[in-house]
Amino acid sequence: MSGNIPQTFIDELLTRVDIVDIIDSRVTLKKAGKDYQACCPFHSEKTPSFTVSQQKQFYYCFGCGATGSALGFLMDFDNMGFVEAVEELAKTAAMVIPYQHGKAASAGSTQSSSVNYYELLAKVANYYEYQLRHHAGKQLAIDYLKQRGLTGEIAKEFELGYAPPGWANLMSAFGKEKNAQGHLIEMGLLVQKDNGQVYDRFRDRIMFPIRDRRGRAIAFGGRVINPENTPKYLNSPETPVFHKGKELYGLHKVLKSLPAKQQVIVVEGYMDVVSLAHAGVDNAVATLGTAVSESHVHTLVKHFDEVIYCFDGDAAGKKAGLRAMETSLSQVNKSVAFRFMFLPQGEDPDSIVKSGGAERFHQMVKESLSLSDFLISELLGKADYRALDGQARLLEMARPYIEKIPNGGYLQLISSELSKYVNMDGEHVMGQLAAKSGATRMSNRPSRQSTADEKPSMVRLAIAMLLEEPSLANQVEQPQRLLELNLAGVKFLVELLVFIQESPNINTGAILEHWRDTPQVRHLHKILRWEHHVPEQGFATEFIGSINLLQRQILEQALNELLQRSKQGKLTSMEKQKMNELIGLCQGKEL
Repeated sequence: MSGNIPQTFIDELLTRVDIVDIIDSRVTLKKAGKDYQACCPFHSEKTPSFTVSQQKQFYYCFGCGATGSALGFLMDFDNMGFVEAVEELAKTAAMVIPYQHGKAASAGSTQSSSVNYYELLAKVANYYEYQLRHHAGKQLAIDYLKQRGLTGEIAKEFELGYAPPGWANLMSAFGKEKNAQGHLIEMGLLVQKDNGQVYDRFRDRIMFPIRDRRGRAIAFGGRVINPENTPKYLNSPETPVFHKGKELYGLHKVLKSLPAKQQVIVVEGYMDVVSLAHAGVDNAVATLGTAVSESHVHTLVKHFDEVIYCFDGDAAGKKAGLRAMETSLSQVNKSVAFRFMFLPQGEDPDSIVKSGGAERFHQMVKESLSLSDFLISELLGKADYRALDGQARLLEMARPYIEKIPNGGYLQLISSELSKYVNMDGEHVMGQLAAKSGATRMSNRPSRQSTADEKPSMVRLAIAMLLEEPSLANQVEQPQRLLELNLAGVKFLVELLVFIQESPNINTGAILEHWRDTPQVRHLHKILRWEHHVPEQGFATEFIGSINLLQRQILEQALNELLQRSKQGKLTSMEKQKMNELIGLCQGKEL
Protein backbone atom coordinates (compact mmCIF):
# COMPACT_ATOMS: atom_id res chain seq x y z
CA MET A 1 0.00 0.00 0.00
CA SER A 2 2.93 2.30 0.66
CA GLY A 3 3.73 2.54 -3.04
CA ASN A 4 6.84 4.69 -3.44
CA ILE A 5 7.14 5.39 0.31
CA PRO A 6 9.11 2.83 2.36
CA GLN A 7 7.07 0.88 4.91
CA THR A 8 9.77 1.54 7.51
CA PHE A 9 9.14 5.28 7.15
CA ILE A 10 5.39 4.80 7.64
CA ASP A 11 6.02 2.70 10.76
CA GLU A 12 8.29 5.40 12.19
CA LEU A 13 5.87 8.19 11.21
CA LEU A 14 3.05 6.61 13.20
CA THR A 15 5.22 6.58 16.32
CA ARG A 16 5.85 10.34 15.94
CA VAL A 17 2.27 11.63 15.57
CA ASP A 18 -0.49 11.67 18.17
CA ILE A 19 -3.80 10.29 16.92
CA VAL A 20 -5.68 12.36 19.51
CA ASP A 21 -4.34 15.61 18.00
CA ILE A 22 -5.13 14.43 14.48
CA ILE A 23 -8.72 13.42 15.23
CA ASP A 24 -9.49 16.21 17.74
CA SER A 25 -8.69 18.83 15.08
CA ARG A 26 -11.56 17.38 13.03
CA VAL A 27 -13.93 15.81 15.59
CA THR A 28 -14.29 17.22 19.10
CA LEU A 29 -13.07 14.60 21.57
CA LYS A 30 -13.88 14.40 25.28
CA LYS A 31 -11.70 12.73 27.89
CA ALA A 32 -13.22 9.49 29.19
CA GLY A 33 -10.85 7.84 31.64
CA LYS A 34 -7.57 7.14 29.92
CA ASP A 35 -9.20 7.34 26.46
CA TYR A 36 -11.19 9.93 24.48
CA GLN A 37 -14.71 9.69 23.12
CA ALA A 38 -17.02 11.34 20.57
CA CYS A 39 -20.09 10.58 18.51
CA CYS A 40 -18.84 8.53 15.58
CA PRO A 41 -18.13 10.62 12.46
CA PHE A 42 -18.80 7.61 10.24
CA HIS A 43 -22.40 6.83 11.22
CA SER A 44 -25.33 8.61 12.86
CA GLU A 45 -25.67 8.17 16.61
CA LYS A 46 -26.81 10.10 19.69
CA THR A 47 -24.68 8.37 22.33
CA PRO A 48 -20.87 8.44 21.85
CA SER A 49 -19.46 5.04 20.89
CA PHE A 50 -16.34 6.30 19.08
CA THR A 51 -13.22 5.79 21.25
CA VAL A 52 -9.68 7.02 20.63
CA SER A 53 -6.82 5.45 22.55
CA GLN A 54 -3.81 7.72 23.01
CA GLN A 55 -1.77 4.90 24.48
CA LYS A 56 -2.43 2.48 21.63
CA GLN A 57 -2.74 5.15 18.90
CA PHE A 58 -5.85 3.76 17.26
CA TYR A 59 -9.58 4.50 17.18
CA TYR A 60 -12.56 2.17 17.38
CA CYS A 61 -16.32 2.60 17.11
CA PHE A 62 -18.42 0.13 19.08
CA GLY A 63 -21.41 1.10 16.94
CA CYS A 64 -20.30 0.61 13.34
CA GLY A 65 -16.97 -1.16 13.83
CA ALA A 66 -14.83 1.55 12.19
CA THR A 67 -11.26 1.18 13.37
CA GLY A 68 -7.76 2.20 12.35
CA SER A 69 -4.75 4.41 12.91
CA ALA A 70 -4.24 8.14 12.41
CA LEU A 71 -3.38 7.36 8.80
CA GLY A 72 -6.58 5.39 8.26
CA PHE A 73 -8.64 8.16 9.87
CA LEU A 74 -7.30 10.79 7.44
CA MET A 75 -8.07 8.53 4.50
CA ASP A 76 -11.64 7.90 5.67
CA PHE A 77 -12.58 11.26 7.17
CA ASP A 78 -10.76 13.63 4.79
CA ASN A 79 -11.24 11.42 1.70
CA MET A 80 -7.50 11.29 1.15
CA GLY A 81 -5.54 8.79 -0.85
CA PHE A 82 -2.90 6.76 0.96
CA VAL A 83 0.09 8.81 -0.22
CA GLU A 84 -1.72 12.07 0.56
CA ALA A 85 -2.48 10.93 4.08
CA VAL A 86 1.16 9.97 4.64
CA GLU A 87 2.23 13.38 3.35
CA GLU A 88 -0.27 15.15 5.61
CA LEU A 89 1.00 13.29 8.68
CA ALA A 90 4.60 13.90 7.65
CA LYS A 91 3.90 17.65 7.61
CA THR A 92 2.51 17.37 11.13
CA ALA A 93 5.60 15.51 12.33
CA ALA A 94 8.02 17.70 10.30
CA MET A 95 9.49 14.57 8.72
CA VAL A 96 11.07 14.18 5.29
CA ILE A 97 9.58 11.45 3.11
CA PRO A 98 12.28 9.31 1.42
CA TYR A 99 10.48 8.62 -1.85
CA GLN A 100 11.91 5.45 -3.35
CA HIS A 101 11.73 6.65 -6.94
CA GLY A 102 14.51 9.19 -6.43
CA LYS A 103 15.77 12.00 -4.25
CA ALA A 104 14.03 12.48 -0.92
CA ALA A 105 11.53 15.29 -0.77
CA SER A 106 10.00 17.02 2.18
CA ALA A 107 6.30 16.52 2.74
CA GLY A 108 4.28 18.90 0.68
CA SER A 109 7.19 19.65 -1.65
CA THR A 110 6.40 20.09 -5.33
CA GLN A 111 8.88 17.29 -5.95
CA SER A 112 6.33 14.85 -4.60
CA SER A 113 5.29 12.64 -7.51
CA SER A 114 1.64 12.59 -6.45
CA VAL A 115 1.46 16.40 -6.38
CA ASN A 116 3.02 16.57 -9.85
CA TYR A 117 0.52 14.07 -11.15
CA TYR A 118 -2.45 16.06 -9.87
CA GLU A 119 -1.05 19.30 -11.26
CA LEU A 120 -0.45 17.69 -14.66
CA LEU A 121 -3.91 16.12 -14.77
CA ALA A 122 -5.52 19.45 -13.85
CA LYS A 123 -3.70 21.10 -16.76
CA VAL A 124 -4.84 18.37 -19.15
CA ALA A 125 -8.44 18.71 -17.93
CA ASN A 126 -8.28 22.46 -18.58
CA TYR A 127 -6.77 21.78 -22.00
CA TYR A 128 -9.62 19.45 -23.05
CA GLU A 129 -12.23 21.87 -21.70
CA TYR A 130 -10.61 24.72 -23.66
CA GLN A 131 -10.70 22.66 -26.87
CA LEU A 132 -14.46 22.18 -26.53
CA ARG A 133 -14.88 25.95 -26.57
CA HIS A 134 -12.18 27.04 -29.02
CA HIS A 135 -10.95 24.23 -31.30
CA ALA A 136 -11.72 24.64 -35.01
CA GLY A 137 -13.54 21.29 -35.03
CA LYS A 138 -15.50 21.92 -31.83
CA GLN A 139 -18.88 22.03 -33.59
CA LEU A 140 -18.96 18.27 -34.10
CA ALA A 141 -18.54 17.78 -30.36
CA ILE A 142 -21.08 20.47 -29.50
CA ASP A 143 -23.60 19.01 -31.93
CA TYR A 144 -23.17 15.60 -30.35
CA LEU A 145 -23.84 16.99 -26.85
CA LYS A 146 -26.92 18.84 -28.11
CA GLN A 147 -28.12 15.66 -29.78
CA ARG A 148 -27.90 13.97 -26.37
CA GLY A 149 -30.01 16.80 -24.97
CA LEU A 150 -27.19 18.39 -22.97
CA THR A 151 -26.73 22.14 -22.65
CA GLY A 152 -23.65 24.27 -22.36
CA GLU A 153 -24.46 24.83 -18.69
CA ILE A 154 -24.37 21.14 -17.83
CA ALA A 155 -21.21 20.67 -19.90
CA LYS A 156 -19.59 23.46 -17.90
CA GLU A 157 -20.82 22.06 -14.59
CA PHE A 158 -19.19 18.69 -15.29
CA GLU A 159 -16.20 20.36 -17.00
CA LEU A 160 -16.64 18.29 -20.16
CA GLY A 161 -13.98 18.62 -22.80
CA TYR A 162 -12.98 17.63 -26.30
CA ALA A 163 -9.97 15.60 -27.49
CA PRO A 164 -9.47 16.73 -31.10
CA PRO A 165 -8.49 14.34 -33.90
CA GLY A 166 -4.74 13.88 -34.22
CA TRP A 167 -1.96 11.79 -32.74
CA ALA A 168 0.20 14.38 -30.97
CA ASN A 169 -2.04 17.10 -29.52
CA LEU A 170 -0.95 16.60 -25.91
CA MET A 171 2.73 16.47 -26.82
CA SER A 172 2.33 19.72 -28.71
CA ALA A 173 0.62 21.30 -25.70
CA PHE A 174 2.86 19.95 -22.90
CA GLY A 175 5.95 18.59 -24.63
CA LYS A 176 8.17 21.50 -23.59
CA GLU A 177 7.72 20.86 -19.87
CA LYS A 178 10.42 18.85 -18.10
CA ASN A 179 9.75 15.10 -18.02
CA ALA A 180 6.33 15.79 -19.56
CA GLN A 181 6.33 12.83 -21.92
CA GLY A 182 7.19 10.32 -19.19
CA HIS A 183 4.53 11.71 -16.87
CA LEU A 184 1.89 11.72 -19.61
CA ILE A 185 2.70 8.08 -20.38
CA GLU A 186 2.55 7.17 -16.68
CA MET A 187 -0.85 8.86 -16.38
CA GLY A 188 -2.12 6.88 -19.38
CA LEU A 189 -2.65 9.97 -21.54
CA LEU A 190 0.03 8.97 -24.01
CA VAL A 191 0.63 5.45 -25.31
CA GLN A 192 4.13 4.22 -26.08
CA LYS A 193 4.50 1.47 -28.66
CA ASP A 194 7.22 -1.20 -28.56
CA ASN A 195 9.24 0.73 -31.13
CA GLY A 196 9.25 3.81 -28.87
CA GLN A 197 6.67 5.76 -30.85
CA VAL A 198 4.33 7.82 -28.66
CA TYR A 199 0.79 8.97 -29.47
CA ASP A 200 -2.32 10.41 -27.77
CA ARG A 201 -4.62 7.82 -26.17
CA PHE A 202 -7.75 10.00 -26.55
CA ARG A 203 -8.61 11.29 -30.03
CA ASP A 204 -11.84 12.72 -31.46
CA ARG A 205 -13.80 12.11 -28.25
CA ILE A 206 -15.97 13.94 -25.73
CA MET A 207 -13.86 13.99 -22.57
CA PHE A 208 -15.16 13.41 -19.04
CA PRO A 209 -12.65 14.27 -16.30
CA ILE A 210 -12.82 11.64 -13.56
CA ARG A 211 -12.29 13.23 -10.15
CA ASP A 212 -11.56 11.83 -6.71
CA ARG A 213 -13.59 12.61 -3.61
CA ARG A 214 -11.69 15.86 -3.17
CA GLY A 215 -12.56 16.99 -6.69
CA ARG A 216 -9.11 16.57 -8.24
CA ALA A 217 -8.77 15.18 -11.76
CA ILE A 218 -7.24 11.70 -11.54
CA ALA A 219 -8.18 10.20 -14.92
CA PHE A 220 -10.38 10.65 -18.00
CA GLY A 221 -13.15 8.91 -19.84
CA GLY A 222 -13.68 9.50 -23.54
CA ARG A 223 -16.86 8.93 -25.57
CA VAL A 224 -16.60 8.61 -29.35
CA ILE A 225 -18.32 11.22 -31.50
CA ASN A 226 -18.17 9.25 -34.75
CA PRO A 227 -20.25 6.06 -34.19
CA GLU A 228 -17.95 4.16 -36.57
CA ASN A 229 -15.01 4.54 -34.19
CA THR A 230 -14.31 2.06 -31.40
CA PRO A 231 -14.35 1.50 -28.54
CA LYS A 232 -17.50 3.46 -27.71
CA TYR A 233 -16.14 4.41 -24.27
CA LEU A 234 -12.47 4.55 -23.33
CA ASN A 235 -11.14 5.13 -19.81
CA SER A 236 -7.67 5.92 -18.56
CA PRO A 237 -5.72 2.81 -17.52
CA GLU A 238 -4.72 2.15 -13.90
CA THR A 239 -2.13 4.67 -12.70
CA PRO A 240 -0.50 5.61 -9.37
CA VAL A 241 -3.43 7.96 -8.67
CA PHE A 242 -6.30 6.14 -10.41
CA HIS A 243 -7.72 2.74 -9.51
CA LYS A 244 -10.99 2.30 -11.35
CA GLY A 245 -12.27 -0.34 -8.95
CA LYS A 246 -12.18 2.22 -6.13
CA GLU A 247 -13.52 5.39 -7.77
CA LEU A 248 -17.07 6.54 -8.42
CA TYR A 249 -17.69 9.14 -11.11
CA GLY A 250 -19.51 12.20 -9.77
CA LEU A 251 -19.03 11.34 -6.09
CA HIS A 252 -17.26 14.62 -5.27
CA LYS A 253 -20.23 16.59 -6.63
CA VAL A 254 -22.78 14.57 -4.67
CA LEU A 255 -20.80 14.89 -1.43
CA LYS A 256 -20.46 18.63 -1.96
CA SER A 257 -24.09 19.33 -2.85
CA LEU A 258 -26.03 17.03 -0.50
CA PRO A 259 -26.33 17.05 3.28
CA ALA A 260 -24.49 14.22 4.98
CA LYS A 261 -25.98 10.73 4.94
CA GLN A 262 -28.53 11.04 2.16
CA GLN A 263 -29.61 8.77 -0.70
CA VAL A 264 -27.28 7.99 -3.59
CA ILE A 265 -28.08 6.30 -6.91
CA VAL A 266 -25.39 4.13 -8.50
CA VAL A 267 -25.64 3.93 -12.29
CA GLU A 268 -23.45 2.25 -14.89
CA GLY A 269 -21.85 5.09 -16.84
CA TYR A 270 -20.72 8.71 -16.62
CA MET A 271 -23.12 9.78 -19.38
CA ASP A 272 -25.95 8.48 -17.18
CA VAL A 273 -24.73 10.71 -14.33
CA VAL A 274 -24.58 13.77 -16.55
CA SER A 275 -28.00 13.13 -18.16
CA LEU A 276 -29.64 12.61 -14.77
CA ALA A 277 -28.08 15.78 -13.37
CA HIS A 278 -29.33 17.70 -16.39
CA ALA A 279 -32.85 16.46 -15.61
CA GLY A 280 -32.54 17.49 -11.95
CA VAL A 281 -31.52 14.14 -10.44
CA ASP A 282 -28.29 15.30 -8.82
CA ASN A 283 -27.49 12.40 -6.49
CA ALA A 284 -26.15 9.86 -9.01
CA VAL A 285 -22.67 8.36 -9.23
CA ALA A 286 -21.28 5.76 -11.61
CA THR A 287 -18.83 2.90 -11.58
CA LEU A 288 -16.14 3.14 -14.24
CA GLY A 289 -16.63 0.14 -16.47
CA THR A 290 -16.30 -2.29 -13.57
CA ALA A 291 -18.69 -4.27 -11.40
CA VAL A 292 -19.56 -2.83 -8.00
CA SER A 293 -16.53 -3.64 -5.84
CA GLU A 294 -16.04 -4.00 -2.09
CA SER A 295 -14.15 -0.71 -2.17
CA HIS A 296 -17.15 0.97 -3.81
CA VAL A 297 -19.49 -0.42 -1.15
CA HIS A 298 -17.23 0.69 1.72
CA THR A 299 -17.20 4.21 0.26
CA LEU A 300 -20.98 4.25 -0.20
CA VAL A 301 -21.86 3.06 3.31
CA LYS A 302 -19.46 5.59 4.77
CA HIS A 303 -21.23 8.55 3.16
CA PHE A 304 -24.87 7.57 2.59
CA ASP A 305 -27.88 6.15 4.42
CA GLU A 306 -29.52 4.65 1.34
CA VAL A 307 -27.85 3.17 -1.74
CA ILE A 308 -29.96 2.60 -4.87
CA TYR A 309 -28.33 0.39 -7.50
CA CYS A 310 -29.74 1.13 -10.97
CA PHE A 311 -29.21 -1.42 -13.75
CA ASP A 312 -30.55 -2.14 -17.21
CA GLY A 313 -33.42 -4.62 -17.31
CA ASP A 314 -31.68 -7.15 -19.58
CA ALA A 315 -29.82 -10.30 -18.56
CA ALA A 316 -26.52 -8.44 -18.23
CA GLY A 317 -28.14 -5.87 -15.94
CA LYS A 318 -29.67 -8.57 -13.75
CA LYS A 319 -26.30 -10.31 -13.52
CA ALA A 320 -24.63 -7.03 -12.54
CA GLY A 321 -27.34 -6.51 -9.91
CA LEU A 322 -26.66 -9.92 -8.40
CA ARG A 323 -22.94 -9.15 -8.18
CA ALA A 324 -23.68 -5.82 -6.49
CA MET A 325 -26.01 -7.55 -4.06
CA GLU A 326 -23.39 -10.18 -3.16
CA THR A 327 -20.76 -7.50 -2.65
CA SER A 328 -23.08 -5.49 -0.38
CA LEU A 329 -24.13 -8.36 1.89
CA SER A 330 -21.20 -7.92 4.27
CA GLN A 331 -22.31 -4.34 5.00
CA VAL A 332 -26.02 -4.85 5.65
CA ASN A 333 -25.85 -4.27 9.41
CA LYS A 334 -24.36 -0.78 9.14
CA SER A 335 -27.58 1.28 9.19
CA VAL A 336 -27.55 1.54 5.40
CA ALA A 337 -30.45 0.47 3.18
CA PHE A 338 -29.54 -1.15 -0.15
CA ARG A 339 -32.16 -1.14 -2.91
CA PHE A 340 -32.20 -2.35 -6.51
CA MET A 341 -33.99 -0.89 -9.52
CA PHE A 342 -34.04 -2.51 -12.96
CA LEU A 343 -35.08 -0.33 -15.89
CA PRO A 344 -37.51 -1.50 -18.57
CA GLN A 345 -35.98 -3.49 -21.40
CA GLY A 346 -34.16 -1.28 -23.89
CA GLU A 347 -34.16 1.82 -21.65
CA ASP A 348 -31.42 3.59 -19.73
CA PRO A 349 -31.47 6.52 -17.28
CA ASP A 350 -31.11 8.99 -20.15
CA SER A 351 -34.16 7.67 -22.02
CA ILE A 352 -36.19 7.50 -18.78
CA VAL A 353 -35.72 11.18 -17.92
CA LYS A 354 -36.16 12.26 -21.55
CA SER A 355 -39.53 10.54 -21.82
CA GLY A 356 -40.88 11.16 -18.34
CA GLY A 357 -38.56 13.63 -16.67
CA ALA A 358 -37.13 13.37 -13.19
CA GLU A 359 -40.60 12.51 -11.85
CA ARG A 360 -40.71 9.20 -13.71
CA PHE A 361 -37.21 8.31 -12.58
CA HIS A 362 -37.95 9.18 -8.94
CA GLN A 363 -41.10 7.06 -9.08
CA MET A 364 -39.03 4.11 -10.26
CA VAL A 365 -36.62 4.72 -7.37
CA LYS A 366 -39.57 4.54 -4.95
CA GLU A 367 -40.63 1.23 -6.51
CA SER A 368 -37.14 -0.30 -6.26
CA LEU A 369 -36.62 -3.61 -4.44
CA SER A 370 -35.03 -3.87 -1.03
CA LEU A 371 -31.96 -6.10 -0.90
CA SER A 372 -33.91 -8.80 0.97
CA ASP A 373 -36.78 -8.73 -1.54
CA PHE A 374 -34.34 -8.92 -4.44
CA LEU A 375 -32.43 -11.82 -2.88
CA ILE A 376 -35.56 -13.81 -1.97
CA SER A 377 -37.17 -13.23 -5.38
CA GLU A 378 -34.01 -14.47 -7.13
CA LEU A 379 -33.88 -17.59 -5.00
CA LEU A 380 -37.59 -18.35 -5.43
CA GLY A 381 -37.24 -17.92 -9.18
CA LYS A 382 -34.72 -20.78 -9.29
CA ALA A 383 -36.29 -23.29 -6.89
CA ASP A 384 -39.85 -24.64 -6.65
CA TYR A 385 -40.34 -24.32 -2.89
CA ARG A 386 -43.71 -26.12 -3.10
CA ALA A 387 -41.86 -29.44 -3.35
CA LEU A 388 -39.57 -30.85 -0.64
CA ASP A 389 -36.61 -31.21 -2.99
CA GLY A 390 -37.22 -27.63 -4.11
CA GLN A 391 -37.04 -26.47 -0.49
CA ALA A 392 -33.73 -28.27 -0.06
CA ARG A 393 -32.46 -26.64 -3.25
CA LEU A 394 -33.65 -23.26 -1.99
CA LEU A 395 -31.57 -23.63 1.19
CA GLU A 396 -28.51 -24.77 -0.79
CA MET A 397 -28.81 -21.78 -3.11
CA ALA A 398 -29.24 -19.42 -0.15
CA ARG A 399 -26.17 -20.71 1.69
CA PRO A 400 -23.43 -18.70 -0.09
CA TYR A 401 -25.45 -15.50 0.37
CA ILE A 402 -26.31 -16.14 4.01
CA GLU A 403 -22.66 -16.83 4.84
CA LYS A 404 -21.72 -13.34 3.69
CA ILE A 405 -24.16 -11.63 6.08
CA PRO A 406 -22.65 -10.61 9.46
CA ASN A 407 -24.26 -11.84 12.65
CA GLY A 408 -27.03 -9.53 13.74
CA GLY A 409 -30.61 -8.51 13.14
CA TYR A 410 -30.46 -8.60 9.35
CA LEU A 411 -29.32 -12.21 9.34
CA GLN A 412 -32.26 -13.15 11.55
CA LEU A 413 -34.70 -11.28 9.31
CA ILE A 414 -33.45 -13.00 6.14
CA SER A 415 -33.58 -16.40 7.83
CA SER A 416 -37.09 -15.67 9.08
CA GLU A 417 -38.18 -14.71 5.56
CA LEU A 418 -36.68 -17.89 4.09
CA SER A 419 -38.44 -19.95 6.74
CA LYS A 420 -41.81 -19.08 5.14
CA TYR A 421 -40.88 -21.22 2.14
CA VAL A 422 -39.20 -24.24 3.77
CA ASN A 423 -41.60 -25.24 6.58
CA MET A 424 -39.23 -24.47 9.45
CA ASP A 425 -38.64 -21.49 11.71
CA GLY A 426 -35.85 -18.95 11.27
CA GLU A 427 -33.62 -20.47 13.95
CA HIS A 428 -33.79 -23.87 12.24
CA VAL A 429 -33.00 -22.27 8.88
CA MET A 430 -29.88 -20.70 10.36
CA GLY A 431 -29.00 -23.97 12.06
CA GLN A 432 -29.34 -25.95 8.84
CA LEU A 433 -27.18 -23.51 6.91
CA ALA A 434 -24.53 -23.38 9.64
CA ALA A 435 -24.43 -27.16 10.06
CA LYS A 436 -23.82 -27.84 6.38
CA SER A 437 -21.26 -25.07 5.90
CA GLY A 438 -19.31 -25.75 9.07
CA ALA A 439 -20.10 -22.25 10.28
CA THR A 440 -20.39 -21.52 14.02
CA ARG A 441 -23.01 -18.80 13.82
CA MET A 442 -25.41 -18.13 16.65
CA SER A 443 -28.26 -15.86 15.71
CA ASN A 444 -28.26 -14.23 19.12
CA ARG A 445 -24.50 -13.78 19.41
CA PRO A 446 -23.54 -10.15 20.03
CA SER A 447 -21.25 -8.37 17.61
CA ARG A 448 -18.63 -7.91 20.32
CA GLN A 449 -17.38 -11.36 21.19
CA SER A 450 -16.70 -12.38 24.76
CA THR A 451 -14.56 -15.06 26.34
CA ALA A 452 -17.39 -15.84 28.73
CA ASP A 453 -18.77 -18.53 26.42
CA GLU A 454 -15.73 -19.52 24.38
CA LYS A 455 -12.37 -20.99 25.34
CA PRO A 456 -9.60 -18.64 24.23
CA SER A 457 -6.61 -20.09 22.40
CA MET A 458 -3.20 -19.30 23.82
CA VAL A 459 -2.07 -17.98 20.44
CA ARG A 460 -5.01 -15.60 20.24
CA LEU A 461 -4.51 -14.46 23.83
CA ALA A 462 -0.80 -13.78 23.20
CA ILE A 463 -1.64 -11.70 20.11
CA ALA A 464 -4.29 -9.79 22.06
CA MET A 465 -1.78 -8.94 24.81
CA LEU A 466 0.79 -7.80 22.22
CA LEU A 467 -1.75 -5.45 20.67
CA GLU A 468 -2.50 -4.05 24.12
CA GLU A 469 1.17 -3.72 25.11
CA PRO A 470 3.61 -4.25 22.18
CA SER A 471 6.70 -3.93 24.41
CA LEU A 472 5.87 -7.38 25.86
CA ALA A 473 7.46 -8.87 22.73
CA ASN A 474 10.89 -8.05 24.15
CA GLN A 475 10.36 -10.69 26.84
CA VAL A 476 10.33 -13.53 24.31
CA GLU A 477 13.72 -15.01 23.36
CA GLN A 478 14.07 -16.77 20.02
CA PRO A 479 10.42 -16.39 18.97
CA GLN A 480 11.11 -18.43 15.79
CA ARG A 481 11.19 -21.56 17.97
CA LEU A 482 7.42 -21.30 18.26
CA LEU A 483 7.19 -22.20 14.57
CA GLU A 484 7.73 -25.83 15.61
CA LEU A 485 4.13 -25.81 16.87
CA ASN A 486 1.40 -27.09 14.57
CA LEU A 487 -1.19 -24.56 15.75
CA ALA A 488 -3.33 -22.10 13.81
CA GLY A 489 -2.05 -18.55 14.09
CA VAL A 490 1.45 -19.42 15.36
CA LYS A 491 3.14 -18.22 12.17
CA PHE A 492 1.49 -14.80 12.46
CA LEU A 493 2.29 -14.59 16.19
CA VAL A 494 5.96 -15.13 15.37
CA GLU A 495 5.84 -12.51 12.59
CA LEU A 496 4.29 -10.07 15.06
CA LEU A 497 6.89 -10.79 17.74
CA VAL A 498 9.79 -10.36 15.33
CA PHE A 499 8.33 -7.17 13.84
CA ILE A 500 7.84 -5.56 17.26
CA GLN A 501 11.30 -6.60 18.44
CA GLU A 502 12.79 -4.97 15.34
CA SER A 503 10.62 -1.85 15.89
CA PRO A 504 10.96 -1.17 19.64
CA ASN A 505 8.87 2.03 19.69
CA ILE A 506 5.97 0.65 17.64
CA ASN A 507 2.38 1.23 18.82
CA THR A 508 -0.91 -0.51 18.09
CA GLY A 509 -1.92 1.95 15.38
CA ALA A 510 1.36 1.43 13.54
CA ILE A 511 0.95 -2.34 13.79
CA LEU A 512 -2.47 -2.06 12.11
CA GLU A 513 -0.99 0.06 9.31
CA HIS A 514 1.91 -2.35 8.79
CA TRP A 515 -0.55 -5.12 7.96
CA ARG A 516 -3.10 -2.83 6.24
CA ASP A 517 -3.41 -4.67 2.92
CA THR A 518 -2.87 -8.22 4.16
CA PRO A 519 -5.37 -10.96 5.11
CA GLN A 520 -4.12 -10.70 8.71
CA VAL A 521 -5.49 -7.20 9.25
CA ARG A 522 -9.06 -8.55 9.47
CA HIS A 523 -7.97 -10.84 12.31
CA LEU A 524 -6.15 -7.99 14.05
CA HIS A 525 -9.29 -5.86 14.00
CA LYS A 526 -11.33 -8.80 15.29
CA ILE A 527 -8.92 -9.41 18.18
CA LEU A 528 -8.94 -5.72 19.08
CA ARG A 529 -12.74 -5.95 19.44
CA TRP A 530 -12.46 -9.13 21.50
CA GLU A 531 -13.26 -8.79 25.20
CA HIS A 532 -10.53 -10.94 26.72
CA HIS A 533 -11.33 -9.76 30.29
CA VAL A 534 -7.66 -9.56 31.26
CA PRO A 535 -7.09 -6.57 33.59
CA GLU A 536 -4.45 -4.13 32.38
CA GLN A 537 -2.18 -4.82 35.35
CA GLY A 538 -2.23 -8.49 34.42
CA PHE A 539 -1.13 -8.16 30.78
CA ALA A 540 2.51 -9.10 31.43
CA THR A 541 1.59 -12.13 33.58
CA GLU A 542 -0.98 -13.41 31.09
CA PHE A 543 1.35 -12.88 28.16
CA ILE A 544 4.34 -14.67 29.69
CA GLY A 545 2.02 -17.41 30.88
CA SER A 546 0.63 -17.96 27.39
CA ILE A 547 4.13 -18.01 25.83
CA ASN A 548 5.31 -20.50 28.47
CA LEU A 549 2.33 -22.73 27.71
CA LEU A 550 3.06 -22.58 23.99
CA GLN A 551 6.71 -23.47 24.63
CA ARG A 552 5.57 -26.38 26.80
CA GLN A 553 3.29 -27.52 23.98
CA ILE A 554 6.37 -27.76 21.74
CA LEU A 555 7.82 -30.33 24.15
CA GLU A 556 4.50 -32.18 24.40
CA GLN A 557 4.13 -32.22 20.62
CA ALA A 558 7.63 -33.67 20.18
CA LEU A 559 6.96 -36.22 22.95
CA ASN A 560 3.68 -37.34 21.39
CA GLU A 561 5.40 -37.87 18.06
CA LEU A 562 8.08 -40.07 19.69
CA LEU A 563 5.45 -41.99 21.71
CA GLN A 564 3.52 -42.76 18.53
CA ARG A 565 6.67 -44.03 16.85
CA SER A 566 7.60 -46.01 19.93
CA LYS A 567 4.29 -47.92 19.69
CA GLN A 568 5.41 -49.01 16.24
CA GLY A 569 8.86 -50.03 17.59
CA LYS A 570 10.70 -47.61 15.31
CA LEU A 571 12.79 -45.60 17.82
CA THR A 572 16.58 -45.51 17.77
CA SER A 573 18.52 -45.56 21.04
CA MET A 574 19.09 -41.79 20.79
CA GLU A 575 15.38 -41.20 20.18
CA LYS A 576 14.51 -43.32 23.23
CA GLN A 577 16.88 -41.23 25.34
CA LYS A 578 15.29 -38.04 23.93
CA MET A 579 11.81 -39.39 24.72
CA ASN A 580 12.76 -40.04 28.36
CA GLU A 581 14.19 -36.53 28.65
CA LEU A 582 10.97 -35.05 27.25
CA ILE A 583 8.87 -37.11 29.67
CA GLY A 584 10.89 -35.66 32.54
CA LEU A 585 10.52 -32.11 31.24
CA CYS A 586 6.81 -32.44 30.64
CA GLN A 587 6.33 -33.82 34.14
CA GLY A 588 8.27 -30.90 35.55
CA LYS A 589 11.20 -33.01 36.81
CA GLU A 590 14.78 -31.80 36.91
CA LEU A 591 17.01 -33.69 34.51
